[in-house]
Amino acid sequence: MSADLIDLVQRLGQPRVLVIGDVMLDRYVWGDAERISQEAPVILLHADRREERLGGASSVATMLRALGARVSLAGVIGSDFDGGRTRQMLKDLDIDQEGIITDPSRPTTVKERFIGRAQSRHPQQMMRVDYELRQPVAASVETDLVELIAQQLRKADIVLISDYDKGVCTPAVLGGSIAEARQRGLRTLADPIRGRDYSRYRGCSVLTPNRLEAGLATGRVLQTNEEALEAASQLQQTLDLDASVVTLDKDGMALVHRDGRRQVFPTRPRQVYDITGAGDMVMSVLGMALAAGADYDSAIRLANIAGGLEVEKIGVATVTRDEILRDLLHSASTAGQKILDRERLCHEVESRRRLGQRLAFTNGCFDLLHAGHVQYLQEARLQGDLLVVGLNSDASVRALKGSGRPVNAQDARAMVVSALQAVDFVTIFDEATPLALIHLLRPDVLVKGADYRKEEVVGAAFVESSGGRVHLAPLREGYSTTRTLQRLGAA
Repeated sequence: MSADLIDLVQRLGQPRVLVIGDVMLDRYVWGDAERISQEAPVILLHADRREERLGGASSVATMLRALGARVSLAGVIGSDFDGGRTRQMLKDLDIDQEGIITDPSRPTTVKERFIGRAQSRHPQQMMRVDYELRQPVAASVETDLVELIAQQLRKADIVLISDYDKGVCTPAVLGGSIAEARQRGLRTLADPIRGRDYSRYRGCSVLTPNRLEAGLATGRVLQTNEEALEAASQLQQTLDLDASVVTLDKDGMALVHRDGRRQVFPTRPRQVYDITGAGDMVMSVLGMALAAGADYDSAIRLANIAGGLEVEKIGVATVTRDEILRDLLHSASTAGQKILDRERLCHEVESRRRLGQRLAFTNGCFDLLHAGHVQYLQEARLQGDLLVVGLNSDASVRALKGSGRPVNAQDARAMVVSALQAVDFVTIFDEATPLALIHLLRPDVLVKGADYRKEEVVGAAFVESSGGRVHLAPLREGYSTTRTLQRLGAA
């Protein structure tokens, strides 16, 4: 159900997140891939734009800032131009960099990507060039970094470890940081390296390897969801984790929890343009949600949404709360999720109201849907930001229209009405009138057909007394259910 995730997004707050890991700079060169070089069989890129973004652990920090967190970053950069550029970008984003050490013996890690467009169409990554040193940082740097991290932990609500295996997340650095975080009662989430030895992450709260990483770490080939759950279970037990979460790209995420929970959370199909940064986004949202008090189920479902939005963008990209909310609202309006009982509908409506949306409400039997109905519902939808249709149940229709009606059962009628783009939600009521439903929903606009006078509209006085209004929608001449049945010889 999307309403609970909408509520979660709205109460994420501004948690204080400490990100530990490999600070990087991502550089993108964009252009048109015009032709093959005459000098060698290679594509010529006619560059027209260069862009810089923070990468690695600093990408996680950037994503968290876009989501509204207060972020501190701990890591190592070089004493070079790229290191200075990284510090400036962090400053511009208001990311606390007191935990970053400048090491003159190492270059700042840079990943340069060349993005080409064929005939000005959708861009594709052509090549990546890495500038980096992968050896572990010196012992003196380790010591200084552990001390700085300990200071940063005093003002953190949660800790995220972004390990890209560039030499910063050594066993000493992680061991000291995880132990200190545990002592302070802080959760620690880690996005691990691709390797066989995960002992450096022992004691973390959550580990979030992808399918390949989890398989390598456990000596397994993960082709099925059950195999992913078995690998997650092995990691959870051997590393003393609260939970192990294996990301399964298009198949979602597998969770194994210390309390025995084992579940795969599917994700919606997406138009995937670039998977770069999807793991960072998943960990960022997991951290934000858990810091806001969410349980693992809700945190994973929200991370699935955010990860899906990220892969629809080129390169490592941020996702905002507004984008997540728009996606949740859109998914909630698909036909299969539009038909709600009163409890779920009230929850959904209240979530929308907190977003500042205005509710339009109308009701009817909608037995045989025709062009007049469609025009009427489109007019009703224009009166608010979302439209709820109260649908008379079969018993209610019989009481109003007689034993020969409805022609179509309530479930079929609800499905047809919910399939209309103008309709956001449908709920079925048994009463003779929708008055109880109107009192429950408190619509901002009550819509009925212009064949009624306002004083005849059920609920009009209540809506106006609550500050709402009544709208009488014009009807399309020549269309009615009774006339349609007469033409069919059924009445």
